[in-house]
Amino acid sequence: MARDKNSEDFIGPIRRLLVGVLVLALVGLFLVWRIDSPRVERLRAAAIDAVIPSFDWAMAPVTGAANLVSDFQSYQQLRAQNQDLRRELQQMRAWREAALQLEQENAKLLDLNNVSLDPKLTVVTGVVITDSGSPFRQSVLVNVGARDGILDGWPTMDAIGLVGRIAGVGQNSSRVMLLTDTSSRIPVTIQPSGQRAILAGDNSLNPPLEFLEDAALVRPGDRVVSSGDGGVFPADLLVGQVALGTDNRLRVRLAADYQRLEFLRVLRSQPHERIDDPGNLLAPEAEFFGPAAINPAALSASEFGDG
Repeated sequence: MARDKNSEDFIGPIRRLLVGVLVLALVGLFLVWRIDSPRVERLRAAAIDAVIPSFDWAMAPVTGAANLVSDFQSYQQLRAQNQDLRRELQQMRAWREAALQLEQENAKLLDLNNVSLDPKLTVVTGVVITDSGSPFRQSVLVNVGARDGILDGWPTMDAIGLVGRIAGVGQNSSRVMLLTDTSSRIPVTIQPSGQRAILAGDNSLNPPLEFLEDAALVRPGDRVVSSGDGGVFPADLLVGQVALGTDNRLRVRLAADYQRLEFLRVLRSQPHERIDDPGNLLAPEAEFFGPAAINPAALSASEFGDG
């Protein structure tokens, strides 16, 4: 206990002495630093040159922290730029898809303009707005109707071939019954043999040919066009080509692309002349040439007089 007390008595004066010396040194440094004199200024410069470079190790943590903060800010800027670039990339992809769709629509419209039709036929081009097909009905809706002068029964085509006919007209839209519908029946001609047949829809993309006059004259690959019989469709509209089905029936591979129906041309088909009185087709009796009609009553009287 005595030894600890003596050590405390020895350390206390030394501590006070060091504190006093430190205070005097700081006061002296302060006074020297405040003196405005060329010699003191040179002294201060020499002291700074001697002391400051040796403190690089002390500034290393501060410099590292500053560099870390700068790198983090740069990372945030790069992250923001990356998000902006991704957003612009998505927009560019959307514009690319829109450009591709416009290119396809432009190509289809150009194909529609190149279709060769009877110059007497005029057309109204409509856009397919929905597919109202079902297992029992094959039809689509187009955005042209009574306001555009559309009438029931007019044929419709895509860029290549016949698609169907108008089977319902609204004010702003119309329903098109496709050739594949089970209710569809159109007369066709098979070239080059000239055979007549009926194309009957059966809800398949290759409807069969029915009531064919002579199947032996028909070959797969023959061209099928509308015949114009019955006044339903104009003649010589391309329908497709003859193909032999898996059931050994003669079918038609339709020329129209039913998987991508976007634009349809409605043909303004002028109706055939309607005949209300078939008797007027015969010429009057005075215009008949040949022997005169024999009157049975006059013939009997002449025979009786001769007797």
